[in-house]
Amino acid sequence: MTAKVLMIQGTSSGAGKSTLVIALCRIFSDMGYSVSPFKAQNMTSNFYTISNTNKKLARIQAVQAFASRKAPDSRMNPILLEPLGDYWSNVFINGIYHARMRADEYYKDFVLKEGLSSVLKNLEELRQENDVILIEGAGSPAEINIAEYDIANMLLAEKISAPVILIADIERGGCFASIVGTLGLLKPQHCELVKGIVINKFRGDKLILDGAITTIERMTKKEVLGILPRIEFTLPNEDSLDETKVQSPEVSPESLDEQVNILASKVKEIIDIKSIVSRVVGLEQKWM
Repeated sequence: MTAKVLMIQGTSSGAGKSTLVIALCRIFSDMGYSVSPFKAQNMTSNFYTISNTNKKLARIQAVQAFASRKAPDSRMNPILLEPLGDYWSNVFINGIYHARMRADEYYKDFVLKEGLSSVLKNLEELRQENDVILIEGAGSPAEINIAEYDIANMLLAEKISAPVILIADIERGGCFASIVGTLGLLKPQHCELVKGIVINKFRGDKLILDGAITTIERMTKKEVLGILPRIEFTLPNEDSLDETKVQSPEVSPESLDEQVNILASKVKEIIDIKSIVSRVVGLEQKWM
């Protein structure tokens, strides 16, 4: 089989990409699909070491694997960047240390020549083993200064013709401007891949958003698929670049499972999952 794919991209770091992928991994698994998470490139100091190996992947991808009811696999995070400061990072490929690189070296000499081939190879292997792959983007797809090297977002989505859901954080302010700005900066062929929008971390009466939602849908020609509330949970941080975050505490498997189920249940209540499965992803219906 060759798995269908769905990519979750955000208008910024911390928009909720990782959280939505965790929820969707559990929801799709509960529906009877074999599902795997995937993130082409992740910059983090928050690692998970795979049992009986020295291979590493981002800890958040390990949580997404758990939500999928799969063992963590380095193929789920082919390129792992450990930030060292002053534009230097340790680069891991397929979970194994590869080299120490400056940002300019990484972008100009590595990412398109070696990195992308590794990403596509690992993704193709996972697609042969699953029904659906839930792909998490990185940062924002509208970072036009690195767009030609950005294999974690639209370059990958275009390569594999992945439908994209764009998530935005309303709690930080500027949510609607970030949605319009992000879509406005994308190339037309990339904008076409975006099939819907999710607004995250809303507190209050959703009725006050009705006018804004109508305006956003008219301006962008994209449907708002759901408005998620702020959901409190204790799960590992998605990356190390948000300075407001602290190192995540250890979570027991039982507590993690409970929190993933709560998260998935809340997301399922709000977002039209059946429509996403059939209309956006194109999977045959397999309702439980």
